[in-house]
Amino acid sequence: MAIELGTPAIDKLSEAVSVLREWQSDGVIQLHPGDLGWFWRFGTEATAAAIRTWKRDGEVLAVGLLDGPKLLRMTIAPQARQDDELARQLVADLVEPDRGVLPGGKVCVEAPMGALIQEPLLEYGWSAGEPWTPLHRDLTEPVKDPDLRIEVVRRELARVRTALQRASFDGSPFTDERWHAMAAGLPYADARCLVAYDDEGDAVATVTVWSAGPGRPGLLEPMGVHREHRGHGHGKAITVAAAAALRQLGSSSAMVCTPSSNIGAVATYEAAGFRRYPEVRDLCRDPRS
Repeated sequence: MAIELGTPAIDKLSEAVSVLREWQSDGVIQLHPGDLGWFWRFGTEATAAAIRTWKRDGEVLAVGLLDGPKLLRMTIAPQARQDDELARQLVADLVEPDRGVLPGGKVCVEAPMGALIQEPLLEYGWSAGEPWTPLHRDLTEPVKDPDLRIEVVRRELARVRTALQRASFDGSPFTDERWHAMAAGLPYADARCLVAYDDEGDAVATVTVWSAGPGRPGLLEPMGVHREHRGHGHGKAITVAAAAALRQLGSSSAMVCTPSSNIGAVATYEAAGFRRYPEVRDLCRDPRS
């Protein structure tokens, strides 16, 4: 059977979310249902338009998310990562702009390390991008309570959550409307937004955690500390709270990935009990290089 590239209809988004849940395993850094969930802040239609699936005989073999016009974040079914036919199809779809996956010019692909598509893309002249550091915390043991008051965000706290996002990330366009769009998305059924308050009652840090179901790794995406409240250990506290929330949701572990150049973020996650994994890199095509 031929492999079919497609974009899911809105009423078929549950299929992409479902297979991503099934494919998660501890120690493998890959596209997570929480990545789709965070993207859902742009709305259901935009999320569907940003997803690409590759199927053979009706079975989903790979899922990609266009996380911006020039970055495809993708993963492949565990049993298909060494599938020659799939690898050839994926590479052809990635390198040819008229296939409707990536445009011409400078683009990047995030794919599982060790997947068969890595070497062919290098042969096409693609090269490794900037390094990212994955971090992981095992959740088989109880998580110590953080040193701050933590609140789970309900609808009435959405404005606090979005204000913290904007105060933590320069230029963030995260609005109340986008929080509500995200919270209405399918992956948010297994997610929580948390807000941390200091002793003065100020909201100082926030995080969103995404479960992939019991016994599977959960994801932190994103985590931020208010720019006026940094340097007081709030990042560590909200990260510990995130790990505790994922454990309550049944996650086997907590994962996060951050640019290796963000030394402060890496240190914060390590202080919260996360352990570094080997660096990973996207594969990028830059015709100017």
